[in-house]
Formats: sequence, C-alpha cells, structure tokens
Amino acid sequence: MQKIISYPISFIAILLFLLTLVIFHPIQWICFTVFGYQAHKKSVDYLNFVLLKIGLVLGTTFKIEGRENIPIGVPIIFVANHQGMYDIIGMIWFLRKFHPKFVSKAELGKGIPSVSYNLRHGGSVLIDRKEPKTALPIIKGLSEYIEKHKRSAVIFPEGTRSKTGKPKEFAQSGLKILCKYAPSAYVVPISINNSWKFFRFGAFPFGLGNLITFTIHDAMAVKDYPFEEIIEKTENTIVQGIKL
Repeated sequence: MQKIISYPISFIAILLFLLTLVIFHPIQWICFTVFGYQAHKKSVDYLNFVLLKIGLVLGTTFKIEGRENIPIGVPIIFVANHQGMYDIIGMIWFLRKFHPKFVSKAELGKGIPSVSYNLRHGGSVLIDRKEPKTALPIIKGLSEYIEKHKRSAVIFPEGTRSKTGKPKEFAQSGLKILCKYAPSAYVVPISINNSWKFFRFGAFPFGLGNLITFTIHDAMAVKDYPFEEIIEKTENTIVQGIKL
C-alpha cells in the first residue's frame, strides 16, 4: 500500500529535487566565480538545506546526535557507513561548520546540475574505481588540504551504499592515506541509520515516513593510535551503532 501511495508523492519530490538542482547551479557558479570559496560554500550549504526540506514531502525527517563530540579547530576525518544519497545531503548541512569534503566516484563529476559542479569546485575529490592506483595520490592531496586548512574529509569505507542497511566490509586504503598525510587530524566515526529505506522500493518510488539518524561517536586523535587500532575501533564503533 505504501508503495502505491508513494508514486504520486515521489513524482512531486523528484520535480522539486530537479528544480532545486537546476536553480542552484547558476547560483553556485556566480558565487564561486565572482565571490570565491566562502560564498560558494554558503550556496552549497543552503542547496542541501532545501534538499533536506524536500524530504518532508515524503515524510522523511532527520536527527543528529553527538555533534559535541567533534573537536574544534583541527582537521577532521569523518568515517561513516553508507546507505543512500541522504547520507551526503545530511552531512553537508549538519556538519557545515567543519567544511566537509567528500571522496566521490568520478562518474558524479559530470552531468548532474549543482552536484557535479560542487564536486569539481568545492574541494572534494573524484576517483576512478576502475583505476584504484590513481586514487591514492588524489586522496593524499585531500589529506594535505584538510591538514593545511583545518577542514574535514568524509569517507565511506564500504565503497558503495548498502541497500539493506547491513554494513559491508570496510576497505582500509583510503582511510590509511588520510591518516598518514593529515597527522594532526581526528577520526570521528558516524553511524547512519534508516537512510537505505528511502530506496526500499528501488530507484522509484521512494520510501515514505523515514527517520534518518546520524550518531556521531567519540573522536580519536590520529597521533595517539597505530592505524590498525584506528580502523578496528572505527569499524566496530560504527557497526555497533547501526540498528537493523
């Protein structure tokens, strides 16, 4: 029954999503070209705020817990499980104070209004999954960027989103490079719940009435732990915070 009801509501939501992306694309361009980084970032923040509000059409609400656990004035490496597109939208808005930059797949860098422009110009990095060796120096550059500017990187070690909410095995290489080249950073694990339910019926229609939660756990200073302990603690903490 929910799936049937969702068809017309999802159609409205898609139109609103697309309209928002199209409207904010030239806004981003003007902000970046004329006013620079800070103005562009503000435009991206409010783009994602609007996208969050469009979720209300589908009964999607959000809750974030533990922002007080995030250190201030230092580089941050946010590590999270990945369940759906609202993971990214939510993190951009709720963590906007920390200037989050993403490790994203190269395919997203073109063809999507607003999204592709931000990925190319906002400080995030694009990697080709078919050429994993080329990803290493790109992630190294992101590490050095957050180390220098005291901003944050977001990495989803599962690589692709979980379609059922059940976490996949965490890959280590990306996080290892981030830790190595941002030695003053803190790793902050985040457990995301219920984002996968937005796509419970597949690409269309959307799931209705979901509460998506972001639980931010205690930070770990990179310099205080060997990497093997960081990855183990991070994965265990995230997985324990996932409710299936």
